[in-house]
Amino acid sequence: MALILEQLLNGLQFGVMLFLLAAGLTLIFGIMGVINLAHGSLYMIGAYAGAFVATSTGSLLLAVPAGLAAAAAAGMAVELLVLRRLYARDHLDQVLATFALILIFNQSVTILFGRQPLFVSVPPELNGSVELLPGLVYPVYRIAVIAVGLAVAFGLYLLINRTRVGMLVRAGATHRELVRALGVDIRLLYTAVFGLGALLAGLAGLMAGPILAVQVGMGEQILIMTFVVVVIGGVGSIRGAFFGALIVGLVDTSLRAFLPGLLRSVMNPSEADALAGGLSSMGIYLLMAIVLLMRPKGLFPAHA
Repeated sequence: MALILEQLLNGLQFGVMLFLLAAGLTLIFGIMGVINLAHGSLYMIGAYAGAFVATSTGSLLLAVPAGLAAAAAAGMAVELLVLRRLYARDHLDQVLATFALILIFNQSVTILFGRQPLFVSVPPELNGSVELLPGLVYPVYRIAVIAVGLAVAFGLYLLINRTRVGMLVRAGATHRELVRALGVDIRLLYTAVFGLGALLAGLAGLMAGPILAVQVGMGEQILIMTFVVVVIGGVGSIRGAFFGALIVGLVDTSLRAFLPGLLRSVMNPSEADALAGGLSSMGIYLLMAIVLLMRPKGLFPAHA
């Protein structure tokens, strides 16, 4: 039972990390109609900026704002310099431009930091483990990641549903021309939304640093899974991004943790491990296909 609960917590932790990425991505696509393949690069920039400051100064208090500021600044620069010229263009142009940005960001990071991964230590304040239940010992840092992710999700809910800015964001997703006709500077709104999405991606990168190696290309590794979350949850929906991320995180973690053991009970261990690895990698894509068959617009489409 303790092992099952531990893996569920791992899935929840992975899910909230995916949510931070998916929330920004779904806001950007839902409001601007832009397919931003470089969103994972903003995640990488936040991770690298935080890791660099943390290793240079040893201060978490300086690393967090540095990572957030670097990702947000990079995101707004991308919107101002590149994407603003592509809003009226085909999605193919947007895909090609943002793919080029991936190559530029990866090469720039390689020039600045080299190809060797950076390893970030868990902050001393969050080091160690705590016994949640008898027999269930869980790292404090992962609990903090879950808490931060849930707090951000609640804050986004209040921002989108309880503020005037959120009203404009929701209106911009479905009635863009009407918002412009009301006198709202739609360009400023777009830049602010893109900056918020980039900041969330940077926060995810910051929190991933002590768990994963900070390396060139880390954004592309998680970007595809983030798109899966957006599709499952519903494009343009923060609620969909939240529940989609939790579902994907729990399903992916559970398959990787429990499927090998189940298959070993009915077949040769080496064959079981090979089959389990393939099925685990396919699991979330099968889940996406099932969801799209039943609900083509996702679980919580933006208009719902």
